[in-house]
Amino acid sequence: MSKSSGSLKGSTKGSIKGSIKDGETNNGPYDSPGVGGDEIKLEAKMSLMNGVTVIVGSIIGSGIFVSPSGVLQYTGSVNASLLVWTASGLFSMVGAYCYAELGCMIRKSGADYAYIMETFGPFMAFIRLWIESMIVRPCSQAIVALTFSTYVLKPFFPDCEPPQDAARLLAVCCICVLAFINCWDVKWATRVQDIFTYAKLLALFVIIGAGGYQLVNKQTQHFTFDGTTTEVTQIALSFYSGLFAYNGWNYLNFIIEELKDPVRNLPRAIAISCTLVTIVYVLTNVAFYTTLSPNEVLNSKAVAVTFANRLFGPMAWTIPVFVALSTFGAVNGILLTSSRLFYAGACEGQMPEILTMIQTSRMTPTPAVICMALLSMLYLCSSDIVALINYVGFATWLSIGVSVLCVPWLRWAQPNLPRPIRVNLAFPIVYILCTLFVTIVPMYSSPVETGELRMSDDSLFSTCLLCLHRLEKQAQVLPEKCRRRYPNFAEDDGGRRTE
Repeated sequence: MSKSSGSLKGSTKGSIKGSIKDGETNNGPYDSPGVGGDEIKLEAKMSLMNGVTVIVGSIIGSGIFVSPSGVLQYTGSVNASLLVWTASGLFSMVGAYCYAELGCMIRKSGADYAYIMETFGPFMAFIRLWIESMIVRPCSQAIVALTFSTYVLKPFFPDCEPPQDAARLLAVCCICVLAFINCWDVKWATRVQDIFTYAKLLALFVIIGAGGYQLVNKQTQHFTFDGTTTEVTQIALSFYSGLFAYNGWNYLNFIIEELKDPVRNLPRAIAISCTLVTIVYVLTNVAFYTTLSPNEVLNSKAVAVTFANRLFGPMAWTIPVFVALSTFGAVNGILLTSSRLFYAGACEGQMPEILTMIQTSRMTPTPAVICMALLSMLYLCSSDIVALINYVGFATWLSIGVSVLCVPWLRWAQPNLPRPIRVNLAFPIVYILCTLFVTIVPMYSSPVETGELRMSDDSLFSTCLLCLHRLEKQAQVLPEKCRRRYPNFAEDDGGRRTE
């Protein structure tokens, strides 16, 4: 196992290695420095189709199967909820479009962490890194893993909720299996992403097909604007639920150093993925309302299962299986991209140095993958999943808004930098204003819950800081211990592999 060298800025210790192999003629101003043939680096192995499946697989997880009730609750009518689903997709496309400019200009693993580092400096990047890596990512992965285990167990407990201990144990197994795959080979991880992305799309196409059949039979009585709310806070909360289902559109930016020809493939992957997901989400919601009444959707914790029980009869068990496949792929997507965030932060010296190490025989950031998996399993002890989802959403969209702010800021501060993709400034400005609206209004409408969550997360955050401070001290001597005990693994010196 070997450390990488170089830096996001080319100055700090333990950095991201290597420039993108394909498309090197279109270098961005912040590309990683060139490397020699023997230096350890993350390799560009991912094609355009791999990029599309990473984004689609990361977005389509548990959200589309549980969020319809939340959107309907706050909008008050079916047609208004469909408008929110459409607007949430367009909102995500605008953010992804802004990220395409940043991703092609600052081509480094870490995505918004790297963008904030280059734009606002290490302090803002440090705050973003630790919130994302210690709270948002592992908590999100734990939630999706729990959803996976719940739906796997649901056919065995048709009349009651599956046991919590069994669900948590299966979630741990899910995370461990995917951690092994991500440590073994990036191609294996992307292959898993491809397979389960196709599986989840198949499940949604089955639901859409059933809904189309219902539309042919004139099942349109629920599509009205009756009861639509006009309260600003309720509208904001409806977008909060809708955007949760679209979370993941920026995940390809986290592994851009492993994407072939990013200037060409990144914007294409974003455009294809966001358009496909928006269409599928809207049509899936239309399908739900051809069979279920608004009250049935509001009272259902798993809308897809309720839909299947009503329409598919003896074959209703297939939908929980497909939902499990969907969430399994989403866990893989989160783990694949989040481990690169740990790696990028460690390369800047803002996380333990051991996380900069790459497994030389597999060319994967194994310590970062393991760290992400362990933190996710810690969050499986949480009992208030719904509250954690709300707080994760608040932190996520606020951070993404700060990242999008990098676009106009860099236009003003460094207008002459080469930009392979240049977006209209109206897009990031509108996106930032909408992000402030979506994050501040829900906090204003639920001040007690937000305060309680902030105190509990501050306590957890402080505990994690103390633990990692101790880990960092141990990490200074760990590579030497590993070298003595396992002679086949050698610490890298100056970016070169040693035998």
